[in-house]
Amino acid sequence: MRALLLPLLFVVTTAGAQVPALTLEQLPRPTMPPGERGPVVPAQVERWRQEAKALEYGDGVKRDEVAAAKLYCRAARYGDAEAQYSLGWMLTNSRGIQRNDAEAAHLFAAAAEQGMEQAQNMLERMGGTPLGDPPPCLRPPETDPPVAVASPPAKGSKPVSLWATLPLPERAPPAIVSYVKLVAPEYQLSPALVLAVMATESNFDPLAESPKRAQGLMQLLPETGARFGVVRLRDPSQNIRGGMAYLRWLLAYFEGDVMLAVAAYNAGEKAVDRYLGVPPYAETRLYVRKIMAATGGQRLHPFDAKVTGASPMLMRVKAAMQNIQGH
Repeated sequence: MRALLLPLLFVVTTAGAQVPALTLEQLPRPTMPPGERGPVVPAQVERWRQEAKALEYGDGVKRDEVAAAKLYCRAARYGDAEAQYSLGWMLTNSRGIQRNDAEAAHLFAAAAEQGMEQAQNMLERMGGTPLGDPPPCLRPPETDPPVAVASPPAKGSKPVSLWATLPLPERAPPAIVSYVKLVAPEYQLSPALVLAVMATESNFDPLAESPKRAQGLMQLLPETGARFGVVRLRDPSQNIRGGMAYLRWLLAYFEGDVMLAVAAYNAGEKAVDRYLGVPPYAETRLYVRKIMAATGGQRLHPFDAKVTGASPMLMRVKAAMQNIQGH
């Protein structure tokens, strides 16, 4: 485990001559790496982190902390908790780059939210939850599509939806498929979306329970169940209805953007708001990728604006993601 190092300013002498002390401001600030082109797979993210570690410590290569920080930054954006922690540690301890406690706190928070105990300890030493927007190294990567914007239908026209034509998961039990088909219209949801979420959450196991206490077919947390009126989380029909109610709410909150809604189903809407898009968690990024693939990449789903108001961060999310795409 890394030890917390205090930055040292010192003066050395060489042949009797004084050498000016190195100040923190003179250390370099690594620039953001260029945007990626094409899909980035988890193996590539792991390679970035391993290369960064070798460069940071000079393991088999010439030590280069700035290059290491750039690679950690790349991996951090794709949800690698170790890279987030390592870059936070470099920023906290001025390890070849300028100290920046504010950015470090955000990086430690992202790693802690993914269950990394060392990151949680560092975050507590720094005073807890960081304030302000996340730093660039935690913003959604360029490979993420911009927030979907629904265009209003022409007067008198009936919107054509591709959701009804999507195939349903073959491994879904017929009884569950029949129930979802029957109930989904009450919640203005496509059965294909509900079943894709269910497949990813529980693989259709009504007794599934996660380490975080999420339960049932739709993996509802007790607090989420209570929020949407679920009395018995283990009851399959109540569990499905509670999951549908939450999905309907999320689609209204994110104005029909499926990518943001399912990211929030996994990580919580507050995390999506805070990170201005899909949060930098490896699990959430994989979760979103699976559901988007299962639903044919459909980005927009009909939503009922009367269910809840739009996210107050949604316009900022759109602006931030469009700005990323523009670069």
